[in-house]
Amino acid sequence: MDLFILRHGEAGKSSVSAGDYKRALTIQGKKQIEELSKALISLDVKFDKIFSSPLVRAKQTAETVEMVIKHVGKVEELDCLKPEGNKLELYSTLSRLKRDSQVLIVGHEPYLSNLIGNAISNSDCRIVLKKGGLARIRVQSIIPLKGELRWLLAPKHSRKMMN
Repeated sequence: MDLFILRHGEAGKSSVSAGDYKRALTIQGKKQIEELSKALISLDVKFDKIFSSPLVRAKQTAETVEMVIKHVGKVEELDCLKPEGNKLELYSTLSRLKRDSQVLIVGHEPYLSNLIGNAISNSDCRIVLKKGGLARIRVQSIIPLKGELRWLLAPKHSRKMMN
């Protein structure tokens, strides 16, 4: 399995009334994810499944990828991709997929960086996934998640790929 791990794009500031869960992508954040999606098309990346945190900014990120790459299927929301989500629930979901799947998950920090670090190292491994950043892991086992880091792209990399 190839697991693509995407942090949501740049989001607006939280208002007291709306709260963190309802923060939406900024115009720049949407553009950032559109650029990344076009870079994925140029690399001929296709996803069998797209999973997203239910928070607005993550859903908008996943839906933008889905629209730009013309993914067949719907984005599925997973509570386990919330910032305080349960990684064991994510592993359980992934374990039900075909071994040769290409899967995109969209979520938040520090959850995603911790997920990547735990997957690629047996010791303390600090990975920083910037907003709009993407990692690709070739999964060797799911429970626990272990694999090989193939990509770690900052948003500037996808911009350069398209120029």
